Amino acid sequence: MPELPEVETIARGVDARVRGDRVVEAWFSGEREPFKTPPVRQAQGLAGRAFLSVYRAGKHIVCAMGPAADERLRDGEQAEAQWIVHLGMTGRLLVTTAAAPAEKHTHARLTLKSGRELRFVDPRRFGRLEFRELQRGPAFGAPGAEPLEIGAAAFAALFRGRRTSIKAALLNQKLLAGVGNIYADESLFRAGIRPRRIAGRLSRAELEQLRQALKKVLRHAIRLGGSSVNDYVDAEGERGFFQLQHFVYQRAGEPCRRCATPIRRIVIAGRGTHYCPACQH
Repeated sequence: MPELPEVETIARGVDARVRGDRVVEAWFSGEREPFKTPPVRQAQGLAGRAFLSVYRAGKHIVCAMGPAADERLRDGEQAEAQWIVHLGMTGRLLVTTAAAPAEKHTHARLTLKSGRELRFVDPRRFGRLEFRELQRGPAFGAPGAEPLEIGAAAFAALFRGRRTSIKAALLNQKLLAGVGNIYADESLFRAGIRPRRIAGRLSRAELEQLRQALKKVLRHAIRLGGSSVNDYVDAEGERGFFQLQHFVYQRAGEPCRRCATPIRRIVIAGRGTHYCPACQH
C-alpha cells in the first residue's frame, strides 16, 4: 500500500498538472468497491468544478474543488467540495492525455477542459473514491498527527502508557497518519530501536531519536519519489527510487549495510517486520 511519501509524491504531481483546470465530464466504472460516494453523485458533483489544489492528508489524496461554474478562478477562491482518493493496495492516480488508451481496471476518468484526463486505476479495487460538498458536511481530515510536523512533546505523548509494540503503534493511523510498514521499519532501524519493544517503555530520548529518524526518512523518500516495491508509480506513471536506500525493509537474510549481520524478519500486528539484531536494541 502506498504510504506517506508515495501519496505525497502523487499529490504534488497531480497538483502541478491539474491546478486551475476544470472538470468537463466525469466517468466512473460499474464496480461497487471503489466508491464511498455513489458514482452518479460523484459525476454530478464534479462536473464543472475547478481544481483549486491537490494535497495529501495522511494516506489520502484530497482534491479541493471550486464552484461548479465555468468562470475564471479568483485568487483566494474557497473550496466548496472535495474529491478524496484513497489508493488502497494497488491504486494509481494518473494525469494523461484524453487520447491515451485506458488501462484495464480504470475506475474513474475525469475529462478536463485542458484536454487532459485524470484517471484512477486500481486492479484489486481496495482503493476508495469519495465526494464531499462542504456546505453539507465537514471537510476531510486525517485521523492522526502529521509525522512531518509533530513536535517532540506531542510525539512522546502519543506513546505514553501504551503497552503495544512500538512497530504496531507506528502503524496506528489514529496516532500518526500516513506511516506504514516500509517507513516504520526504516525509521526504527535508523533510531536503533527494535520493533518489538513496548512503546510506553521507551525513554524520552529514544522517542526523540525515533521522531527525528522518522522525519528524516520520510523527507528523503519524498525527495526520491517514494518506494516502488510493488505497483506504485507517480502521477506520470514513473517509479520511485527510495527502495534503493532501504536498510532493512524486504532485505531478510541479506547483510546489514552497517554491520553485515543478517537482517531478520518477524511478524508484528500481522505485518512482516524487518530489523537488524545487532544495530537495533
